[in-house]
Amino acid sequence: MTKSSRSAAPLFLCCAALLASQLVFAQADYAREQRWAEEITPAIVVGDAVQLELKSGRKFLAIYATGGKPVAGVVVVHGLGVHPDWGLIGTLRTRLAEQGYATLAVQMPLLAADALGEHYPPLFPEAAERLAVAVAFLRGKGMKRLAIVSHSMGSRMTNYFLNHTPDPRVDAWVAIGLSQVVNGPQPLKLPVLDLYGEMDNAAVLGNVEKRAAVFRALRGSGQVEVAGADHFFAGKEDELLRQVKRFLDNRLR
Repeated sequence: MTKSSRSAAPLFLCCAALLASQLVFAQADYAREQRWAEEITPAIVVGDAVQLELKSGRKFLAIYATGGKPVAGVVVVHGLGVHPDWGLIGTLRTRLAEQGYATLAVQMPLLAADALGEHYPPLFPEAAERLAVAVAFLRGKGMKRLAIVSHSMGSRMTNYFLNHTPDPRVDAWVAIGLSQVVNGPQPLKLPVLDLYGEMDNAAVLGNVEKRAAVFRALRGSGQVEVAGADHFFAGKEDELLRQVKRFLDNRLR
């Protein structure tokens, strides 16, 4: 073996290992998604479980809730590896429904429980399709005004959806715990609330100014830091709801 071939071998093995790791996380873990659905559906107290369908024929869980005659619709999008009735997502979808909004919390594509955030981008196209279906569902319910409220990885997925959909039919976006914002093929044009906690994740806090620079150009947008809140707004749910509702009321009503 020549010296050059010996030096190339480690590089080849490294590239092969990287490719293999990407292939492992290239498809959603639908079995895990089904287990979540079977676990949470019987326990839903507010709202109704609905099955939405992709072009491929694959169905996914969403939870639809409304109290009385809604003034607008809200798609609620969870973060990394959880489900549409989890934690702050469950709080937002139920309490916004009580405040006059029709909410649709959507199951986003999942990977294995040990997958990292960096493994999720290959799932973004399917996530975007799910969000498009969710928006169409609420529009079909007669919602003339509509927003997306997303958290963490769900905010990254929403960002991708808005950047890769020529007409997303969305009027406003509340991005909770967003680490970075990207202006892709379809630049953002809607008002955005960038909402994060004082003790949020390092990636979220480290990119505050970069996000502000993007949102500053979007009329009606804002950036709010919630004092004492962590990435999951534990113990700060009332303030989270207050900030989200104030923004939605100003943009949708």
